[in-house]
Amino acid sequence: MDLVALQHNLDNLSFAVLFLTMLVYWSGAAFPNLPYLAFCGTLGMAIANFCMAALLGARWLEAGYFPLSNLYESLFFLAWGVTTIHLIAEAMSRSRLTGVFTSPLAMGITAFAALSLPPEMQNSAPLVPALKSNWLMMHVSVMMLSYATLLVGSLLAIAFLVITRGQEIQLQGSSLGTGSYRLKSSLTLEPNVALASTPDLPSGNTTVLQTVNLTTAPRLSPQRLTLAETLDNISYRIIGLGFPLLTIGIIAGGVWANEAWGSYWSWDPKETWALITWLVFAAYLHARITKGWQGRKPAILAATGFCVVWICYLGVNLLGKGLHSYGWFF
Repeated sequence: MDLVALQHNLDNLSFAVLFLTMLVYWSGAAFPNLPYLAFCGTLGMAIANFCMAALLGARWLEAGYFPLSNLYESLFFLAWGVTTIHLIAEAMSRSRLTGVFTSPLAMGITAFAALSLPPEMQNSAPLVPALKSNWLMMHVSVMMLSYATLLVGSLLAIAFLVITRGQEIQLQGSSLGTGSYRLKSSLTLEPNVALASTPDLPSGNTTVLQTVNLTTAPRLSPQRLTLAETLDNISYRIIGLGFPLLTIGIIAGGVWANEAWGSYWSWDPKETWALITWLVFAAYLHARITKGWQGRKPAILAATGFCVVWICYLGVNLLGKGLHSYGWFF
């Protein structure tokens, strides 16, 4: 079996399937009364996931090491992780609309890897000495899975901002933290709540709280509110899964760095941006769990994290050299 030709066919097939799957998800959003489109979208993501897993397996057999040594391999591993997390998120939310946002991300990653990278970067090559370690599988795979998870969670937070048009709304889902947001909102007057006296008993008037719309902002439909609550909830849960993976990956990287270079931390550009990424999502989870933030504010923080993850993963490799920049090609 020609494993090189098989890999070439699988990367093109992955791109084609994800492109069609993206169109299916978008068509399903435009025509929600066609239930078979939702099934076809999930099926397409599952097929693409299998194709990329087979590609990575073929590369592993051909090269003899876990396929995460160059940019091409890591991009397909990232795309495989995105499709895997998508299938988990879709099963958790039971909403096919997550694919409207995640399928373009997975398709774009595969397109960049299969169509944009030069052939010499797509071919497998012998490992550099620093990568000849069992830590390659542990550290890099966990980091890439954390990137995929955080990208999906952050993308759903961006989708939340799009659905709500950036408005501050009150959510009632299970994504609220243990902070005092609900308590404070029930004891204090919000801008759209006013005091009014209404006749209650024959003996007199009783002062009660009435909700009065004092703002002129357009109100969202119940369908949009339900979708926004679902996106907020699933985004929070996915980011909550990705953050421990990122933490474990950074710790494993420190141990490997000490073994390979004699230092746990050297402030390499990749290490610095990994720390920045960790701090951004630590702030996100802190705000949600202890401060009770929900809705627009944490979504903006997660959207910032989306950009930071891309800088940490791809920007450092493309725009600068360092100990981790094995995929640098400028």
